[in-house]
Order: sequence, then C-alpha cells, then structure tokens
Amino acid sequence: MSSQNPEQQAEQAADRLPAQREEDRAEQPVARMGMFGVRGSGDTSGYGRLVVRQAPKVSSPRPFGGPEGAAEAGEFDEVADALERLLPSYGEAIERVVVHRGELTFHVRREHLVEVARTLRDAPDLRFEMCMGVSGVHYPTDEGAELHAVYPLLSITHNRRVRLDVSCPDADPHIPSVVGIYPTNDWHERETFDFFGIVFDGHPALTRIMMPDDWVGHPQRKDYPLGGIPVEYRGAEVPPPDQRRSYT
Repeated sequence: MSSQNPEQQAEQAADRLPAQREEDRAEQPVARMGMFGVRGSGDTSGYGRLVVRQAPKVSSPRPFGGPEGAAEAGEFDEVADALERLLPSYGEAIERVVVHRGELTFHVRREHLVEVARTLRDAPDLRFEMCMGVSGVHYPTDEGAELHAVYPLLSITHNRRVRLDVSCPDADPHIPSVVGIYPTNDWHERETFDFFGIVFDGHPALTRIMMPDDWVGHPQRKDYPLGGIPVEYRGAEVPPPDQRRSYT
C-alpha cells in the first residue's frame, strides 16, 4: 500500500528495483539468523527468530528516471546513455545498473575501474569532476565479492551525482587506485585499506592512517573479533567483552 505522504511517495517512486514475490524470497539462501549476534537463551530483543536471506543481484529496468522518480526517462538515463556511448568497453565494464532510493549506482568490474572513472571525469557530457571519497563495505556471505569499495561522484558542471560500486573477493582483495584521477582519494583509500584490508594497487603510499602500523587485522570487517583487544589500566588488564566471564 502506497503512502499518502508526498515525500514517501517520491521515495517509493525513485526505487527502481524489481519487486520480489514472497515465494521467490523463500527460495533464496539464508544469510544469517537472528540479530545482534545473540545466541542461546540470552536473546531478549525479540529478533532471535529473524531470518535474513541473501538478496539476488538485480538490475533496475528502464527508464531509470531521476532522483524524483522514474515514470519516464530522466537524468539517470542521460548519464547511462552518455557513458555507454563514450565507453567502448561498457558491456564488459558495467556489471549492472541499480537505481534505489533516488540514487544511481554503476556496479563496475574492478579491472575497468580506472577507465570508467576517467571517462566520467573527462567527458563533456558527464564531467564528474569530484570524487567524494571511497567507503569500504564487508559482506561476508557474498561469496567471491565479500569486499566492496563505493565511490560517490559529483558533477559540479551538471549538478548530478552517481556512485560506483566495485567488489573483490576476500581471497584477492585488490582494486586499482583512482588517486591518479582523483588525487584527494589518497587519504580515503588509505582509510579503507586500514579498516577493511582492501589493497588499492598503484596507490603512492598505501599505509595505515588511523590504526598503528603494527595493528593486526582490519577493525571494520564484520568478522573482526567482538570487543577488540584487551585494555590495560594502571597495570591491570581487562579482557575484551567476548572473553569475560559469562553469567548465563
């Protein structure tokens, strides 16, 4: 049932992901059970029987529309059409295009990232001059694409925004650096490397930026040990929460 609130209606209209039938969702593999990591009888949240299934990787149908909706072709279609026209390897480089909640995302194969980014920056019809950084995401159940790097791009010339989503497997966490195209990504790539362990090939100085150089592991991964490391306080040592005495 659609909301009568104009803002919510606009948000619903901007979501161009194909609808899923209930019977189709029931066939999807289970990603996890419950919530908040609770196991056994200690669950007082009410989410203990929650079943989260692995959503399929779908593409949005045409027309893509724009931030306000998709009843007809709009600025998202213009961006996609221009990129397809100007990028010779478009069919190989772009895995899928997703419009969700008023945002346009190109899922790019990592070996084509530099070519796609340069085209988006330099083409007069696109002119995405600014990359607002890169954010790491960890999906432990997304086999073969556990690590994602997400790049928000801004066109000052055309007042438009798009996102690039690039994935790589945990066993081979390498993605090309875009510092040569967007120099300010230097610090953002270092932070993503630090927290998620994504190696940005070609980065001029890929070292940790937040954690100590000798830190073991990457703290923002979802499989990072709960509670972190032991805490030292005036000669006493307090173990992390997951190693303390249990009263259940």
